[in-house]
Amino acid sequence: MKKNGWFCHWRVVTWFLVFFLLISLQAGAKRASQPVLGHRSAELLKIGKLVFKDLNGNHQLDPYEDWRLPAEQRASDLVARMTLEEKVGFMVISTTRMAGDQAFQQGSSNTKISSGFNEEDLIQQVNMFTRKPLPVPNMTAAGTTKAVKTLNLRHFILRANTDARTLAEWSNNLQALCENTRLGIPAIVASNPRNHVTVDNSVGLSVGTTTFSKWPGELGLAAMRDFKLVREFGAIAAIEWRSVGLRKGYMYMADLATEPRWQRIEGTFGEDADLAAKMITAIVQGFQGAHLGPNSVALTTKHFPGGGPQVDGQDSHFDWGKNQAYPGGMFQYHLIPFKAAIKAGTSAIMPYYSRPTGPQFEEVGYSYNKAIIRDTLRTRLGFQGIINSDTGPIDMMPWGVENLTIPERYQKALLAGVDIFSGNADPSILLETVKKGMVSEERINESITRLLKEKFQLGLFENPYVDPERAAQLVGHPEFQKKGDLAMRKSIVLLRNSDHLLPLKAGKKVFFETLYDNGRSKSPSRVIKPEVNPWGVQFVSTKEEADVVLLWLIPNGGGLFSSAGTPIDLSLSKNRIDVAHVKELVRSKPTVVAINFTNPWVIDELEPAGLKGVLATFGTTQEALLDVVTGKFNPTGKLPFTIPSSMKVVLENKPDVPGYLEPDGYALYKFGEGIHYR
Repeated sequence: MKKNGWFCHWRVVTWFLVFFLLISLQAGAKRASQPVLGHRSAELLKIGKLVFKDLNGNHQLDPYEDWRLPAEQRASDLVARMTLEEKVGFMVISTTRMAGDQAFQQGSSNTKISSGFNEEDLIQQVNMFTRKPLPVPNMTAAGTTKAVKTLNLRHFILRANTDARTLAEWSNNLQALCENTRLGIPAIVASNPRNHVTVDNSVGLSVGTTTFSKWPGELGLAAMRDFKLVREFGAIAAIEWRSVGLRKGYMYMADLATEPRWQRIEGTFGEDADLAAKMITAIVQGFQGAHLGPNSVALTTKHFPGGGPQVDGQDSHFDWGKNQAYPGGMFQYHLIPFKAAIKAGTSAIMPYYSRPTGPQFEEVGYSYNKAIIRDTLRTRLGFQGIINSDTGPIDMMPWGVENLTIPERYQKALLAGVDIFSGNADPSILLETVKKGMVSEERINESITRLLKEKFQLGLFENPYVDPERAAQLVGHPEFQKKGDLAMRKSIVLLRNSDHLLPLKAGKKVFFETLYDNGRSKSPSRVIKPEVNPWGVQFVSTKEEADVVLLWLIPNGGGLFSSAGTPIDLSLSKNRIDVAHVKELVRSKPTVVAINFTNPWVIDELEPAGLKGVLATFGTTQEALLDVVTGKFNPTGKLPFTIPSSMKVVLENKPDVPGYLEPDGYALYKFGEGIHYR
């Protein structure tokens, strides 16, 4: 029995050894699979049947050039080869632009790398409203050639809005420039969102309307409650982004919309932490895949530990909005979506400018806050990726550390855990900080290793180049847009349908008017009579001719950078909606009102008017809206946040508490509400 037992045991051990040997052989075969190598100036090294890029031109294969090795090993080798100047240049990310990108030029071949636009646009917008000048850094951006060749920059933010072929050609020119340097380290180009219908496309928030496939705003994606489609969105957008050379997204926001007046709610997934966590998970998995790899677009989840609880809804881009508060004791609640992002593998996380208030916090901006970054994000939550500052905490928004010198601010932020600084293309003061011994080179190496590892995982060292013709074919592809069109319809929420007025019956005469005042147009109202009409209703020119009035209100608070520090009012009449005109239409005919929500607008001014139907949109098209109101699409959307009953309850709310947990009487429509046709 003992012999048989020993024999069985040995047989099991043998099978395990064989199993692990096979796994190792398979892994080795996978590692030895020849990748496509894109190159311009670098020579190729042939070793047996395999080919490698000789990025540093020494005619031998160095570990960082060996695509068979793990990213960690390659990064470690390259860090040891970099000078301190190269390392420090690697730790700043600045805006870059291509010449002539101010106007959209379909099919343009203008791909010249320019020395034009930079973060000064943002600085000017901020300075305009701070009432006191913020220190302008020595250099907020540099000409791209100088940035690469002299300042050693390899991280860039592209704000340009042009056609896909132009973007791809520009990206190739940038990568060729980087390849022709001492170590041949490629660049990584980041962007703000490019695929959403949005009202506020301010610099740093969204690129606005582009040639990329168009999807609902982020709130609209959350309103769908379709996480599979959200993941498909991420995968489709990633294909488009990769095709033009964009490999990093400064997105998405895991912040919660708990303070309804906050001016960045449009970019969130609503007020509920669990919903936001599911959305962030689907988004990260869509853009990055199960693991960061050559087919990924790396994401930077923001703004840790959550930008929602802003005092009075003011934003921390401005001195008057620098404080956050947690009177409801819900700090941990705001971490839930970030935990989901970490679990899903987000490549980077961005702290916000804000400083927390209260005895349990060090009252300094989050980029300087060791308890928040090192202790909470790194140690407690276990995040091992890149910590990317928001744009300008050193020079423009140094909340809580205003009295520190610039080198002291760098020192404090680095010791807190920041790896890369956004908004400044001049690494000279950071270099001075290290040379003075205020921060050790060992600490710098930690950040460089993380930043390099991301590039190796994305496959940029093997092939950073793209095919401009393929980009032109892929971006905005009709099959991609079909999915986006479905999402547009699924994002619309039906909140009221008195007397079953909806869906509108065939033959009904409809007066369809939109109200949107951008502050520049002579008339904010527009009567819509579609030239192509597949909806079976008749569109008329006046309300007198109509059986039903359909109004689409698009309130406009002016955008984030219109803030002047004055109290924020969410009433429709305070956000460029002519309420008297709306009431006149409501009194004249049965009226359906659709309202585009970028914040939880207070709509009590319309309640006495007797609206028959109320719908909520979150960035969509008129075609999608008409499909819903005529019954071509049965509405399925659910509110991503609570719509307050009055400004009085808004003023009484606790900024860290979601609307559905506020006292009775707070909600006109509750989070999760949404009805459909029978």
